[in-house]
Amino acid sequence: MPVTSQLLRALPRSKVLASSLLPCQQHQSQFGPVAHLPASRQSSHMWQRRQPSRSYQTSSVLHSYILTPPQVNSILKANEYSFKVPEFDGKNVSSVMGFESNQLPANAPIEDRRSAATCLQTRGMLLGVFDGHAGCACAQGLSERLFYYIAVSLLPHDTLCELEAAVEAGRALSPILQWHKHPNDYFSREAQRLYFNSLRTYWQELIDLTSPGDVPDTREALLNAFKRLDNDISLEAQVGDPNAFLHYWVLRVAFSGATACVAHIDGPDLFIANAGDARAVLGVQEEDGSFSAHTLSNDHNAQNESEVARIRSEHPPSERKTVIRQERLLGLLMPFRAFGDVKFKWSIELQKRVLESGPDQLHENEHTKFIPPNYHTPPYLTAEPEITYHKLRPQDRFLVIGSDGLWETLHRQEVIRIVGEYLTGVHQHQPLKVGGYRVTLGQMQGLLEERKARASSAFEDQNAATHLMRHAVGNNEFGTVDHERLSKMLSLPEELARMYRDDITIIITQFNPHVIGSNDKSTSLKI
Repeated sequence: MPVTSQLLRALPRSKVLASSLLPCQQHQSQFGPVAHLPASRQSSHMWQRRQPSRSYQTSSVLHSYILTPPQVNSILKANEYSFKVPEFDGKNVSSVMGFESNQLPANAPIEDRRSAATCLQTRGMLLGVFDGHAGCACAQGLSERLFYYIAVSLLPHDTLCELEAAVEAGRALSPILQWHKHPNDYFSREAQRLYFNSLRTYWQELIDLTSPGDVPDTREALLNAFKRLDNDISLEAQVGDPNAFLHYWVLRVAFSGATACVAHIDGPDLFIANAGDARAVLGVQEEDGSFSAHTLSNDHNAQNESEVARIRSEHPPSERKTVIRQERLLGLLMPFRAFGDVKFKWSIELQKRVLESGPDQLHENEHTKFIPPNYHTPPYLTAEPEITYHKLRPQDRFLVIGSDGLWETLHRQEVIRIVGEYLTGVHQHQPLKVGGYRVTLGQMQGLLEERKARASSAFEDQNAATHLMRHAVGNNEFGTVDHERLSKMLSLPEELARMYRDDITIIITQFNPHVIGSNDKSTSLKI
């Protein structure tokens, strides 16, 4: 099948049917998919694209050209990051050996965010993927704040009191988190004081609600952190700020939205807290050396029958036909759980009052002024996470957390196979599948030679997330990376890239089977 036809097989849909807010303050050159390409060479090849949202077809000229392998690598590796857990006396005593992550933008600027940190006051590691929509402001806020809320929720009463006493006395605070960040994973400095004040109010309330000797429950900590941060995002937008920039920023965070998928790993205990349609999948190595996928999260969208039933049960029978339309919440929003998105949570009166007192930039944005249709009994949206617990076993080798841009392009079992083969160097060759295509013996020989070459060059990537991303963007119908397809997908102009794929964010965490007890029985349950 020609590369052109492959590109047109399935075009991703926007998460929210509304114009985006103004872009986040971020240098697009850090994330732009064609940032590394000379401008004079972005227009030497043409093909047609399909208009995905209309009943008729139209075409326009799309310009691209074939990138060289070094140019492809430069784009794919621009945002890769890796972290190895330090060893003590030559031994890794952690259940986590390390992690590798990467991001590839489709939006300009990218709306996904990622975070990783080690808890210093308690034990464990936090890893999360945040998929923004209607702008990147909400995802940016989550990437900076959610782990602090989780870490504080996990602190015992006495440690919370020590924190508050240090603030009262003007002493330096003991660090709560050790961040593991790529240079592009920035913090918005202007909002740090506001964020700290909200976090401090939260731990003050936890002090009042707990007693000395209380041991925080991880499930409750994750649940409370998600819900409290979303509540603070809403409250900050309602109260506003005397600083004009901060006033505008908190409104942008609240009126945009983001899904979140977070892992907390402490020894053999793995918790997944998910709100939205990012996904966490465990890579399990079977006795024959092959890998199988074990999904640890559920997508909160129209394909999840229990989510559809939950939303319909929370609203009157008269709204049964309107609360979910065209597989979207109120006909607009694809994820059924998300942070921010106050347009699906606040009353119409509150929305109007906040906007009327807001800065002029918001008045000029059609998205913020738009009221969803059939909006009668808010809130329609929640950030309450679904929490899954899994006790790690020696055969549980790695965890993949990815935004929906990954899972739209690759099946979960294919994701786990690609990562498993990369990490072990053992390629489980399956019978070559050609589907319904007519393939000559010569073409079959070419495919087999290509697979052999792919196996020998599989380690051109030094990062597992980059290797997986290469497959997600460049795989052809035979499951092999097609350089021409990969090149064209990466050379799409910014204004067209989102029509062919979504932002992709991946975190791959590798476990230490020697630390995880071999006699532990597996436990996996949704809480």
